[in-house]
Amino acid sequence: MSGLKLAVFDVDGTLCDSQGHILSAMAAAFGAEGVMVPPRETVLSIVGLSLPVAVARLVPDLDRGVQDRLVAAYKSAYTAARIAELAPLYDGIPALIDGLAGRGDVILGIATGKSRRGLDHLLAGHGIAGHFLTRQVADDHPSKPHPAMLLAAIAEAGAAPEATVMIGDTTYDMDMGRAAGVRTLAVTWGYHGAGALAATGPDRTATRVAEIAPLLDDLWGAI
Repeated sequence: MSGLKLAVFDVDGTLCDSQGHILSAMAAAFGAEGVMVPPRETVLSIVGLSLPVAVARLVPDLDRGVQDRLVAAYKSAYTAARIAELAPLYDGIPALIDGLAGRGDVILGIATGKSRRGLDHLLAGHGIAGHFLTRQVADDHPSKPHPAMLLAAIAEAGAAPEATVMIGDTTYDMDMGRAAGVRTLAVTWGYHGAGALAATGPDRTATRVAEIAPLLDDLWGAI
């Protein structure tokens, strides 16, 4: 497998803009419990974490039973939202994924806080499911920034850590990449600000989708 390169993508805020689904589902969940929903910026700041961890971070003072009910209500509302309307991919993402998948030396993967059912629905709906060899989800791993997702992706793909790049829009993605010993590529169109991302020290930063492929080649060229 010498020369094999692995690009692992986050999903929400990196490949697709799911903030509408996230915000509406969170509002529905909090409303069902009679709890004031946190501000938009606060909700988006926890995107990328596994749902129970995210809810606990949003409402640390509420007891575990209420948190569990919020998680269940969110899942129900989010499922209804994604069935009604597929979260859109960012402009340029389909061409990027098609291009990378068409290269003989690149394997694509996913590391996301989404459930497997939610991820499969999204990828199939956009017709890109077949491009990702390894798909690591919150169902099977500790929440980001724990490195378990990336380590599993590397093992499943048969890649080396130094030939692996984690691409994501949150500090959790960058911290996970560092913990797993891989290179990191931050994208600035998602849910964490450019300043917060820069503070994590990513190896490269993309401000446009069109920059991702050249930056990946730059990172892989340094192997």
